Amino acid sequence: METEGIKYTGSKREIIPTLLELVRPLNVRTVFDGFTGTTRVAQAFKKAGYTVYANDVAVWSKIFGDCYLVNQKPAIYYQPILDRLNKIPGKRGWFSEHYGGEPNGGSAVNGDGKKKMWQFHNTMKLDAIREEIDNIAKDEVEKSVLLTSLIIAMDKVDSSVGHHVSYLKRWAPRAYNTMRMVVPKLIIDDKKHKIFNNEIFDLLDDVKVDLAYFDPPYGSSNELMPPSRVRYASYYHLWKTVCLNDKPKVVGVADRREDVGDVVAGSIFEDFRKNEDGRYIVIDALKKLIDKTNAKYIVLSYNNNGRATFDAITGILRELKMKCSILEMDYRKNVMATMAWTNEWLSSGHEDIKNKEFLFLIQKDKSAKPVADFKIEKINLRESVPVGQKKLALF
Repeated sequence: METEGIKYTGSKREIIPTLLELVRPLNVRTVFDGFTGTTRVAQAFKKAGYTVYANDVAVWSKIFGDCYLVNQKPAIYYQPILDRLNKIPGKRGWFSEHYGGEPNGGSAVNGDGKKKMWQFHNTMKLDAIREEIDNIAKDEVEKSVLLTSLIIAMDKVDSSVGHHVSYLKRWAPRAYNTMRMVVPKLIIDDKKHKIFNNEIFDLLDDVKVDLAYFDPPYGSSNELMPPSRVRYASYYHLWKTVCLNDKPKVVGVADRREDVGDVVAGSIFEDFRKNEDGRYIVIDALKKLIDKTNAKYIVLSYNNNGRATFDAITGILRELKMKCSILEMDYRKNVMATMAWTNEWLSSGHEDIKNKEFLFLIQKDKSAKPVADFKIEKINLRESVPVGQKKLALF
């Protein structure tokens, strides 16, 4: 199923068909995506006919949610607006000052000694278009559609390794292209979808659904890996700035927003500390999340690179006396594996560890269709047989 988004560490685009097949046999009509990120999973559930509630603390994720889940205006409405925005002459402004650079014969290192995210011809377009969007958008949802289009356009001409804390020394070939806004792949239906922009534990009491899907952020399980690097708020700080257009104070070699530092913007699910009993804090957070969720079923998506191990999660479920079926999937490594600081610990003997994704299907409502008690099925996402032609024998 086709969805749309940006380059994103931990994207679940490849597992969406498997996820939908896992949920299909259940008597589910409403779905809550609690950590929606780029909204790809929420988009897929909406396309599949479910009523979707989606939440994320990221400002830009709320913008994406309004675009793909809430918007009711068709593509034909937005096309002339985008045609006009694409024709606006560029001008040097705040984004050009901090993130724009000259071609320099291929070097992305500019006069201030910093690597840059975009070339000037694109930051100048960004500066001009972002200012105009505030002037012409008729309501917040329309503004969200225009901002989503702008973000996707800029994502296609960046010169990063997939996030905003490290830019390339040499310009990526795509950085020479000129950004162009297109109408997002809008999904129009008559259901009442909802978007939230809350901390997850501030929201759980107000959401009751048939199925909750959780893909929380997580840091590395490797003790040698710098946990302070694994912060989603920091990874995508530029999209927050594009949405807010607030020209914040920036710090560091990547000119990150000051308000996305570890102390300010870290999530408890990214926490690498242990409690007094020697258990990672994230494990207690996951237990609380599962226990407090008001749903018939929960699907928890988790990667074997997270602080909470497979045994820790199954231990939580046994403590809560919940039945669970588990899909174990071999999954390609994401863009993180290409980063220098990641390779430092990969070279210490961990490079052969497979990247596995687990989908834990948890039954919370005892009256709902039962799931097997800790039955595990292994699948390979690289198999050529479409998921729809296989029956997942989890029930």
